Amino acid sequence: MTNTKTDRSLTPEQHRVMREHGTERPGSSPLNHEKRPGEFQCAGCGAELFDAQHKFDSGTGWPSFWDTRPGAVKTTTDTSHGMVRTEFHCAQCGGHLGHIFNDGPGPTGLRYCTNGCALDFKPEAK
Repeated sequence: MTNTKTDRSLTPEQHRVMREHGTERPGSSPLNHEKRPGEFQCAGCGAELFDAQHKFDSGTGWPSFWDTRPGAVKTTTDTSHGMVRTEFHCAQCGGHLGHIFNDGPGPTGLRYCTNGCALDFKPEAK
């Protein structure tokens, strides 16, 4: 683990999203436009979640990825808002990250629709 945060060091928005299963406003995260090589980490505990090579522009307003690091996330069924969705969480700290949809690009066909405030970005060393 490279960067540990306690609930006290989370911003109010990160706490609302990661600990209370909230959703950030679409288009509000600067990470939505991040295109450099590197890795996306959990803002709650620093766990490596996504390789930047797996990021794509879904046009939804949230950072989207077609795959995760092996074992990085766990899923649960979310039946809130009158629908059934697959919610995903950091496997290390349990922080809510977003939802998974079956409309992503190959090879997985998945879209990990992720709250940008739940992520930190670590650029690849040059």
